[in-house]
Amino acid sequence: MRYAFAILINVILPWVAYRLTLPHFGMEGALLASAAPLCLWLGIDFIRFSHFDALSAIVLAGILMSLLVLALQPATWLLKSREPLISGAIGFLFLLSLLLRRPLVFYLARSTLSRERQGRELDFDVMWQSRPKLMKSVRLMTAVWGIGLVIENILRLAVIDRFSVDEAERASTFIRYGFYAGLTIWTMLYRRLYLRKPDQAV
Repeated sequence: MRYAFAILINVILPWVAYRLTLPHFGMEGALLASAAPLCLWLGIDFIRFSHFDALSAIVLAGILMSLLVLALQPATWLLKSREPLISGAIGFLFLLSLLLRRPLVFYLARSTLSRERQGRELDFDVMWQSRPKLMKSVRLMTAVWGIGLVIENILRLAVIDRFSVDEAERASTFIRYGFYAGLTIWTMLYRRLYLRKPDQAV
């Protein structure tokens, strides 16, 4: 249910808002509408837990970057390619965060645990310091998501360059949700496998 709710908030509701408002308000208005569910959820999350949902914040940052690109009125190719370029940049940020003491997936995991039970994120902080295997596990997940997002968006850029607008949009959507589904399923299975090991409960 936790993963299903994350997909609802961060993928389905923004996509529905975008599709419903695009014919009436144009691309800029549709992007703003797609940001509304994320802003609402971030506000609710902050009021309840005094912190922001890291995953929703990343998705919202992607939408805001897309709006910035539109505001700059770029060339046609860049306009069509803005979404995969921005998503690819987020994947690159995942990889860059491996250079830090705490990569991006650390904050995603901490955000998820804090909503399961109050104070659980503090337990996670302690385990992060005392369990080297947890560090390696989180870094592996960060690397897999980063590489997956970069590959996904390279494929989407290739589709945009080779097909008509309608065909490219359909293929790009299929690639995007296929990769997201694959990465999410891999994360669920990997976490289950990790938790089955002795003394690895999170």
